[in-house]
Amino acid sequence: MPLLVGGALELPLGIVASGPVRRRRAVLAGGIIFILSLLAVAGARSFLVLLAAFTVFFPASGAFVSLTQAELMDAWPDRQAQVMARWDLAGSTGAVAGPLLLTAVLAAGGGWRTVYLALAAAAAVAWLGTCLREPVPATACDATDVPAASGWRQVLAALRDWSTVRWALVAVVADLLVDVLTGFLALYLVDVAHLPPPVAALAIAVRLGAGLAGDAALVVVLERVADVTVLRVSAVAAALLYPGFLLAPGPVAKLIILAVLSAATAPWYPILQARLYGSLPGRSSVAVTLSSAAALAGGLGPLAVGLIAQAFGLSWALAVLVVVPVAVLAGSAGAGRFPARPAGRE
Repeated sequence: MPLLVGGALELPLGIVASGPVRRRRAVLAGGIIFILSLLAVAGARSFLVLLAAFTVFFPASGAFVSLTQAELMDAWPDRQAQVMARWDLAGSTGAVAGPLLLTAVLAAGGGWRTVYLALAAAAAVAWLGTCLREPVPATACDATDVPAASGWRQVLAALRDWSTVRWALVAVVADLLVDVLTGFLALYLVDVAHLPPPVAALAIAVRLGAGLAGDAALVVVLERVADVTVLRVSAVAAALLYPGFLLAPGPVAKLIILAVLSAATAPWYPILQARLYGSLPGRSSVAVTLSSAAALAGGLGPLAVGLIAQAFGLSWALAVLVVVPVAVLAGSAGAGRFPARPAGRE
């Protein structure tokens, strides 16, 4: 419910907050709600309060985080892939730091509520930094606030452009072998591969660590290699590695292949997201809205995998995901080097 309802609330965000003035106000307002939602989670004493807090968290995160991403994409239109690689590296660092924070708090005698209080404090520091920093210099493309009606017309026009829709669809499919696989990984290793729970926990740590290493490597690689080349090579590698992971006997082989697979798929989100922005030069607000819609559709991915698992077993459900790298490779067909076009007015 938080993913679907919160995602629906986030959907019009890009259009409502188009332009530098509205965007900055939305980022600051979203940051406040972001902090309050974390505090509400920490203080929740009932299921409904907890559910409401997580639901509000999604659109608040969209305002605080996604609009900041759009600001960066507008500021560096000719280096969007490189900027997204750095953005994703920061996110992966947080993904690895989160479990470490939880471990430290539990070791000190605290509980999960204390962790959310710590996250709220960290978010407050980030919000203050946003208040104090100067806005990222606006390019010609984002110098004007756009009326909502005009913004929705731009969204409809983008939906008729296959070069834009392609990247949004490929991003949804690619996520099946990234976040969705991570969600089912421990269950697969324990119930299907029959590995002990500690080994499954280690596998999650290996996946997060290898993903972080892949993100760090991508920052360097994109300075030398075209983004579409990296995307295709990683898709071919994943097409070979993922079946190998499913078929590999023994925990050591599975963990090694999982590490390489996680590093190989690390470039997918930043490159595909940058390509989506690049297909909409000067219209980052439209890109934010389409990303929200894609994330909303992607929320059905775990449900689909779960339904297939219930009907045929988890091993078959995850085996279906072998088509994902093929889809990513097919989606990149015909794409040239990252566009470096002059941006139009948003």
